[in-house]
Amino acid sequence: MVDIESDGPAPGLFSMVSFGAVVVAPALDATFYGQTRPITDAFVPEALAVSGHSRTEHEAFDDPADVMREFAAWVAEHGGKRPIFISDNNGFDWSFINYYFHRFTGGNPFGHSSTNLGSLYKGLAKDTFASFKHLRRTAHTHHPVDDAVGNAEALLALRDKHGLKIALD
Repeated sequence: MVDIESDGPAPGLFSMVSFGAVVVAPALDATFYGQTRPITDAFVPEALAVSGHSRTEHEAFDDPADVMREFAAWVAEHGGKRPIFISDNNGFDWSFINYYFHRFTGGNPFGHSSTNLGSLYKGLAKDTFASFKHLRRTAHTHHPVDDAVGNAEALLALRDKHGLKIALD
């Protein structure tokens, strides 16, 4: 489960500020957190404010190439034979992670696809307006590790309460 924070709406035009990931397993104890300095001069102040960081703080974060190499190694260590990218808003989160992986490492260890947690829940509930967010136990703080953990809790609840098959290895 992955969550990102950015300083604007589109990768390449704007920058990822930070991201978090957690292996979906009952303990939820294998996490990754990365902070990346800007890759463009453009930013939307309101978008950056959601992350809780100032532009000056963001500019002091780590080199994105180093962070993405570290994340690729973490995914290789913790992701099993075929890691699956899942997020609350995969259209947004996936676009940044995919762009950064390709730009800074030459490839994406998650492959070419992702899964949207909200869509999984809507399908199980048979309601396109249903929301899974009541299944989170960890507060949604916009710290990406907290948000990834809360979303992973919801995914585990979909397994336990709705019989969703997920691999936990």
